[in-house]
Formats: sequence, C-alpha cells, structure tokens
Amino acid sequence: MTRSRPVASPQDRPLRAVSGRATLLHRFEQALASADGTAGAHCIHELWMRGEIGLNVEPMLGRLWAAARGVVPDWLPMRHVDWLPLVYDVAARFESTRRGRSNVYLVLLDYRDSRSDPYGVYVGMSRYAPGVRFEQHKAGIRAAGGVLQRGLEVLTGPTAHLQGLARADAAAIEERLAEALRAAGLFVQGGH
Repeated sequence: MTRSRPVASPQDRPLRAVSGRATLLHRFEQALASADGTAGAHCIHELWMRGEIGLNVEPMLGRLWAAARGVVPDWLPMRHVDWLPLVYDVAARFESTRRGRSNVYLVLLDYRDSRSDPYGVYVGMSRYAPGVRFEQHKAGIRAAGGVLQRGLEVLTGPTAHLQGLARADAAAIEERLAEALRAAGLFVQGGH
C-alpha cells in the first residue's frame, strides 16, 4: 500500500521556511524536470508571496504549464498579479465554523483597457464550485456583467478555506471580504 502525500494548500505556504531565492529556484527546476505541477506551483507561489517581480513570475508560470499542464493545481493563477499576497492576507481574516453548501470565490477581472491598475477582482458567493460558477458567468447564466465581460480566471487559492459554508455565513463573508479588499485599495466588484 502506498501512502499519498498530504496536499498542502497555498495558505499553508509549505515552502515558507526555505531560505533563499536560489533554493526555491533550484526546487522549481527539479519540479519541472519531474513534471511535478504541485511542487512547481508551491515554488512559484512562495516566490510570489516574497515579492518576486512579474517579469520573473510570468515565464515561470509558462514553463510550469508547459511541463506539467495536467497536474498544475487550480489554485495557481495563470498570470502574475502583483497584489495577490495582499488578497491572501485579507481573505485569511475570514472564517466560518458552520458547514454548508455555499462557497465564496474571487474572479480576476481585466481592466487593461480602461484603468491604470490593469486588474480588479470580483467577490461572489454561490452553491456551485467556484470554477463552475465562473463558467456560468462566462456563459451568461445569472452573470455579473463585470465577470461576463472582463473575467479572466478564478483566484482559487485565497478563498480555498471559504468553501462549504453555511449560506448565511457565506453571504456575510462575501460582503465583508469585498469591503476589506476595497479598503486595502483594490478595485472590487460584487460582494453584495
């Protein structure tokens, strides 16, 4: 019988204790060589959380997707967003002890054509899994206009701990999370 490794979430930051950028880059190269999407994702995520510039992160994302396309975890965004560490910090402040079937989710919005900050975020709540709800928005099913027109991808990582909540808790967290992200200086839609 083989034991599977426990899957670390991005909030856990399993590589936080790894000292030095060079060590993380070496581990990233090892992950690429073995097509280990999860290990590579954690390397990129840790560098990102430490402030690695987008000019470096973007090519790493591309290399990882090319080397391990089928096994990259869905919580790793497909593009660099400089404020992602802030979103993790803000979202970590929220929790619910009551379980249910509602999920809080975030969608990255594209404002490169109209704002100096090229990205915004949509905060939503649904009984559907975040990826399914995103696809509904994009298909025009009970769609928020901002997500339908500008939605790029679901930012799964920051709200991974806000899945399977009681509906009332999810609704309250959706609203408070949107307010907190606005207060942190992000352009936010949704959260109602």
